[in-house]
Amino acid sequence: MQRKDKVLLFRKKYVLLLVLALCGCGFEPLYVEKKHDNMWYYGGDFDTSISQEMAQISIEPISQRFGQIMRNELIDLLTPKGTPKSPKYRLFVHLTEKRISDQALRSDITATRKMVRYKVGYYMTEGTEQVLKGDSIAYVSYDILANPYSTTMAQKKGDEDAAKIIANDIALRLGAYFHSVITNRGNPNDF
Repeated sequence: MQRKDKVLLFRKKYVLLLVLALCGCGFEPLYVEKKHDNMWYYGGDFDTSISQEMAQISIEPISQRFGQIMRNELIDLLTPKGTPKSPKYRLFVHLTEKRISDQALRSDITATRKMVRYKVGYYMTEGTEQVLKGDSIAYVSYDILANPYSTTMAQKKGDEDAAKIIANDIALRLGAYFHSVITNRGNPNDF
């Protein structure tokens, strides 16, 4: 047997071992609905119970341009069929910190790259009761170029990317929260 064949056989064993370990630990996909005791199915097109719960969230307005981009992304992710007429939940999001730091320095101590840290706080209410609270952080960086317009555009692109990263993170945490509530598994407050 050649060395290449041994390596492939070795990798196949580890993949099989990984699959068996995942099956044994109780892993189950987040956006899957269980129809029968032993059968899983994916309904597609946002018709699972988790997606139905997420579609009942009203996303409150967020200040500044960064907040507008993040809110639009959250609306696309959580309520793709339109905003709910009588929402069950309300999501409040606010930018708590935006820290800019120099990342790469020339020999004359001028920066050639900036790193921006965005920290966003959010909480969700059901009626008057707060049911979920958390923070999300995103790091983006951009080059400082000789052309100021290019630097400004890179900065704006970084803001948009960070807003989308944070919106995706919040949507994933909301999905994990609803999954834990619906399946009665885990602590919903850990998300």
